[in-house]
Parts: sequence; C-alpha cells; structure tokens
Amino acid sequence: MRIIFAGTPPFAAAALNALADAGHDIALVLTQPDRPAGRGMKLTPSAVKQVALARGLPLYQPGSLKTPEAQAELRAADADVMVVAAYGLILPPAVLDLPRFGCLNIHASLLPRWRGAAPIQRAILAGDTETGITIMQMDAGLDTGAMLSKIPVPIRDSDTAASLHDTLAAAGATAIVAALANYATLVPVAQDDAQATYAAKLSKEEAQLDWHQPADALARAVRAYNPVPGAWTLLDGAPLKVWSAQAVAGAGGPGEVLYAEADRLVVACGSGALALQEVQPAGSKRMTAAAFLAGRPLARGTRFGP
Repeated sequence: MRIIFAGTPPFAAAALNALADAGHDIALVLTQPDRPAGRGMKLTPSAVKQVALARGLPLYQPGSLKTPEAQAELRAADADVMVVAAYGLILPPAVLDLPRFGCLNIHASLLPRWRGAAPIQRAILAGDTETGITIMQMDAGLDTGAMLSKIPVPIRDSDTAASLHDTLAAAGATAIVAALANYATLVPVAQDDAQATYAAKLSKEEAQLDWHQPADALARAVRAYNPVPGAWTLLDGAPLKVWSAQAVAGAGGPGEVLYAEADRLVVACGSGALALQEVQPAGSKRMTAAAFLAGRPLARGTRFGP
C-alpha cells in the first residue's frame, strides 16, 4: 500500500520501521517539529524523524494539520491509507477523509478501555492484568473509531511503563503490518461506549506518593510513573524520587520509616508497607536503598511525605 505515516515517539518509530521492512510504499512521514530536550535544551529530532532520515523517506513536520498548506501536502502524497501512532497532533475531518481507505490508528490498549493520552500508565495504575494493541479506523472522536483488530498483551507484575511500552511497541508494529496485509477481510467492530474508560494525561503532581494509600497501589504507581514523570515523595522537605519498590508486610503511621538498616528501607502505608529499592535524591543519580542509607542514615520513625 501507499502510506502516509504520522507518529512521533519510539512507540511510533517501531511501527514505521516494520511498515518499511514489509515493503510498503511510504509516500510521506509526518512527525512533530523538533523540540528542545536535555540539559542544554537543544532542538532534538523525534524518534520517527530519525527513522525517516535514516531510511531516506520523505519527511514533513507541520505545526498543525488544519492549514490549507498542510492539507495540500498530504493530498499530493496520494496515499491509500494514513497510519497514525502517537502523533500528538489533531487530525481534522478534512485530513481523515484524504486517504482512499481513511486513517488507521495504532492504540496501546484494548479499546474501549483506556482511550486517551496515557493508556499504558493508566492500565498499570488500575492493576489491570492485561492490555494490548487495537488497530482502529479513526473518526472525529477521541479513540472512538471502529476496531479492526485487537492483540492482547499480559501485564507482568514486574512491568514498568517503560518495559510495557517496549512490549506494546513491538506488538503494535506487528499488528499494523498484519492489518494492512489482511485489510480487505477485516470487519470493523463498533466500540461499546458504555465500557469506555479515559486515560488522562500524566502530571508530576499526581506522581507524588500518598502514603495513606495501600502499599500495593503505591507499588503500582512507582511502576506506572517509571520513567516519566517518576514517582516521588518528600523527605525533610526535599523531593526524593522512587524508581523501584515492592509491597511488603508492615504497619505504622502512613509515611513512617519502619526499617532503615543495611539495604532495607521500609515505609508504612495506609495498609501494608513499601520497601524502597531504588531512589534518587534531588541533584543526585539513582541509587540502591543501601547506597542511599550509607550516605543518609534514617532513624526509625522518620516520616516521608508533606
């Protein structure tokens, strides 16, 4: 097929590579404009742009798809289908109708569960045991289009947002290649809006650990917010990021240090306790609980949190 591909982060780059490897004619690659990144805030190309440049694919980086100029560029590509994966820009109705077979989205959940911006993290936070990839025919709504295929992916107890992202990126790449290979036989299935849940965008504020919550919920939060925005708490008024933790038995006041010996740093929660395994003080690198305690001994009864 002749394809316009629209995507920005590594999740999308995996799909672009797979489509090119499958022999599809990539008529145009859309990705967001370069953004400042890193300590030097240097303009940095997206993962999709890097793939397009490496493969010599036609590249276009509009700030919006609502302008006549952008739509003329897409129209000139004369595509059979547009494949969209974590692009980050709204596709107006005029764009949705441009390709012969419309626009297909690679969504990182089993729709209609977790429509929206952060389906991977929300699935972990909710304690879901399964997520997956949905190939969807796009419409004007937010992840509301008819479903063409669904690929389930289990969520392991050890999964962080980073590891689950990588698993889903690979599954999404496989799923879109298979969907296009069998497009003529796929039967669109309408979503049941009554079963829909919304995966709201993440914020740094929500990633602050609330020690009144149960330990298993906080352990999921640590996994879900790894790597972005990073779960965190306060210790003597200074932020401390928590990159790895495990729910364990224990009882005490929420945020109270129950054990702080050798490599064991255990903090009481609303129910149960959380063993902190990898942390990062402000201005420092990540470190094990043992390394942290070696440089910052904590007395039993010290409290985390505001």
